[in-house]
Amino acid sequence: MTLPPRRFRLAVAALPVFFAVVAHAQPSAPDPAAPTSPAPIIEPATPRGAPTTPPPAAVKDNDPPLQSALTAPLFYEVLVGELTARGGDTGDGYALMLDAARKTNDGRLFQRAVEIALQSRAGEAALAATRAWKQALPESREARRFELQILIALNRIGETAEPLRAELAATPVAERSFLMGVIARNYARASDKKLAASVVEQALVDDLKNPETAGLAWTTVGRLRLAAGDTTGALEAAIKGQAADPASEGPAVLALELMDPNQPLAEPIVKRYLMGPKAAPEVRLGYARVLAEARRFDDASTELKVLTSARPELPEPWLLLGLLQMQTRQDTSAETSLKRYVDLTQGQRDAEERKRGQPQAYLMLAQLAERRKDFAGAEAWLARVDSTDDLTATQTRRAGLLARQGKLPQAREIVRSLPERTPEEKKQKFLAEVQLLRDAKQYQAAYDMLAKASADEPDNGDLLYDQAMVAEKMNRLDEMERLLRRLMVLKPESQNAYNALGYSFADRKIRLEEARTLIQKAVQLAPEDPFIADSLGWVEFRLGNNAEATRILEAAYKKQPDPEIGAHFGEVLWTAGDKDRAIRIWKEAALVDAENETLQETLKRLRVKL
Repeated sequence: MTLPPRRFRLAVAALPVFFAVVAHAQPSAPDPAAPTSPAPIIEPATPRGAPTTPPPAAVKDNDPPLQSALTAPLFYEVLVGELTARGGDTGDGYALMLDAARKTNDGRLFQRAVEIALQSRAGEAALAATRAWKQALPESREARRFELQILIALNRIGETAEPLRAELAATPVAERSFLMGVIARNYARASDKKLAASVVEQALVDDLKNPETAGLAWTTVGRLRLAAGDTTGALEAAIKGQAADPASEGPAVLALELMDPNQPLAEPIVKRYLMGPKAAPEVRLGYARVLAEARRFDDASTELKVLTSARPELPEPWLLLGLLQMQTRQDTSAETSLKRYVDLTQGQRDAEERKRGQPQAYLMLAQLAERRKDFAGAEAWLARVDSTDDLTATQTRRAGLLARQGKLPQAREIVRSLPERTPEEKKQKFLAEVQLLRDAKQYQAAYDMLAKASADEPDNGDLLYDQAMVAEKMNRLDEMERLLRRLMVLKPESQNAYNALGYSFADRKIRLEEARTLIQKAVQLAPEDPFIADSLGWVEFRLGNNAEATRILEAAYKKQPDPEIGAHFGEVLWTAGDKDRAIRIWKEAALVDAENETLQETLKRLRVKL
């Protein structure tokens, strides 16, 4: 038969692929790494580059047949099947390739039939080919993996139990860690996540009892329970996993994801793991991040100091430690930590880490220089930022430098010249200009910008809050209350709205019982926030409860030595007669920020000179 011109061109294009398929059907050396689907859902159980276990003596689909079963007619059938599929007729191409696979029992032809079906999004046809492959070659792990991935993609989770158990049984214990991670990732994609968790737990029944694999197995079960929204079940799995294997990091990592004030049993799992001699530094770093996100800055800093002492060559802990020290106004220590990070990353091979972390370090170092009014030093650090991804942050910081030197028009021009390539960039640009105006005490201009933006987005809670805070600065207290009350309706879980309104009442010595109720609501929503604790301590002081105010403010100041908290704590001590300690606290606060408005107002009102 003479091929028509189009088919002939397809034939020429398909020849390399075809001969690659045919080559696998001829006697040759075994291929140690069987090919996978173009877009696998279940990865091979062995990570690339890891040693593999020799297959049993039974005939496998990835073992070349001793003698080729590819006769001339079959050779032609495979060729036509490949040409047909590549020409767009995937149905006929699939049928021809599957027929050739059945006649030869060649795993590579079965795999090609499956791939043709997958590429045409014919899930049922792909499953039929996989099962034919599995029937012809019962020991084929590759066939089983394809069956698993297709069943998960088709959301036929209940049918995966048997092939999953078989795959687990065929995987050596040394390779189970990789496989468990694959299972957790892929079953979490199922739409019926509870069923997925149940099926996997049943399949892992032997691994859950095996001391060598129980830690990993319970971690896998816990991850799937968590994906199904069962946090109690996930925590139970983490506890059981650690009890079975205290040295396994899996349960500790799972517990990190579960850490929350409502899950008090999660954190002890992490702590017990970190007490072990072989605790992974990544877990301690993750723990520090979770603590920092919960505003437990002292605890986070403690973990980072342990890590930087034990592994000083690791860059990332220095960056996070510098950030925390900067947030708690330990500027000298923060600068040392950040410079250490910069030094460690200069020769780092991980270009992605350098690209991500160094600009952050430079921006923070610039901010530290700005705090001590070293504007030239701040500009020098900003000049080192060469990432376009950080353009907005860099230019915003540069504009802030100009504004602090009395050059507000030039500062606003820098911000206005920033690009608006995405809605997020547009938002950041707007907020940066508003902040410039607020810092320069141009409150009316800032209010007008926010009011216009709020009119365009009346349900934007962030804009409402910012507008309320500027209204408070303008002494438009009725307007501030109106905006915050609206925010409470829009976002009942907004702790900042309750805190801001309650603190405003307390600071002005009005509606104090209502102020305490509002702030207590904020504390319920954010129990670890030291600034909200400061508000509660302040309202207790206004109500005359000096002992309770001292207790609350002392704890808040210890957690976050912020100048405003220090100003309030000092005033409570001063009023109680502990004037020496009050002055000591105020001096500490002044070292952090001598220009803090609350601190300056407190000292002036009490006629105290430091």
